[in-house]
Amino acid sequence: MTKHYLPHFEELEKIIALGGAHFESRIACEVSCLDKSFPVHVITLGNPGPDVPAIGFFGGFHGLERIGAEVVLAYLHSLATRLKWDSSLHTMLESLRLVFMPLVNPGGIWRGTRANPNGIDLMRNGPQESHESVPWMLGGQRLSARLPWYRGAAGQPMEAENRAVCDVVARELLSRRFSLAVDCHSGFGSLDRIWFPFAHTRVPIAHLAEMHALKDVLQETLCNYRYVFEPQSSQYLAHGDLWDHLYLQSLQNAERTFLPLTLEMGSWIWVKKNPRQLFTRHGIFNPLIEHRQQRVLRRHLPLLDFFARATQSRARWAPQESAREQHRRQALAQWYPGTQDAPGTTPR
Repeated sequence: MTKHYLPHFEELEKIIALGGAHFESRIACEVSCLDKSFPVHVITLGNPGPDVPAIGFFGGFHGLERIGAEVVLAYLHSLATRLKWDSSLHTMLESLRLVFMPLVNPGGIWRGTRANPNGIDLMRNGPQESHESVPWMLGGQRLSARLPWYRGAAGQPMEAENRAVCDVVARELLSRRFSLAVDCHSGFGSLDRIWFPFAHTRVPIAHLAEMHALKDVLQETLCNYRYVFEPQSSQYLAHGDLWDHLYLQSLQNAERTFLPLTLEMGSWIWVKKNPRQLFTRHGIFNPLIEHRQQRVLRRHLPLLDFFARATQSRARWAPQESAREQHRRQALAQWYPGTQDAPGTTPR
């Protein structure tokens, strides 16, 4: 089996070289497609000590949505260049761990498909089932890998790419008292959205107060950017969401806080300016004109940097005691109107 490298791999290798001794790089797993083999890389930097918070950046879960991987690569490149001169970045990295998996589904990127080379949608491949009604097909299906949103056969292990992500998250993020994850996608909509769990149920998550406080800080800080911050269940429900699975795992230790977020970039903005993109698969989910791609990268890099700094500074915004209850009630009113204030909406 031959190694196969995408242009994204070449870019990643250049970034790793640019980061030098500051970057640690390893291959989490390898996936195959026909006679080709693709590595799934993990890059880490910052303080590896278990007592500091950590944030993970993930891209390329859906191979068709290349822009997600490109945003993560662009942020990693920015960090590599800033390490040469930015003393404030060095100071931040003394009390923060950064983890990157920019190309989770390299086989799907190479094939230009949402699914991995086995035809499985990695974001429908988790073990949890929704006990509420999900949209037909879109919410995940087990009928056939020839159809979209295929979850894989019932009872089978998760795909190698997802097992690698779970291993990295468990080792680097869930082992710490506070951690955050940002997964970058593009979605066929007119707005940029930031989603948090759950996707498999409309029940509020345990760390609702923390999500609401983070939303407030984001809106105050990036006041010129318009992100819709909401639970994914506000849009639709789905089986097998991987971040639901990992968040539920994090609840096994009540002393730790894990906040997984998904950036859904609104691709309709790009299509509206260039309607011809509607006639290509990549055009529906990615900006195809170079200057628009650069604009997308410039728009979202401040967001990723904000989340890194918010992770490091969580003690300054994460609500405590009475403020926590106030944030939780405000979150229920904003995101779950009419929902009864039932047990289970606060951490154990």
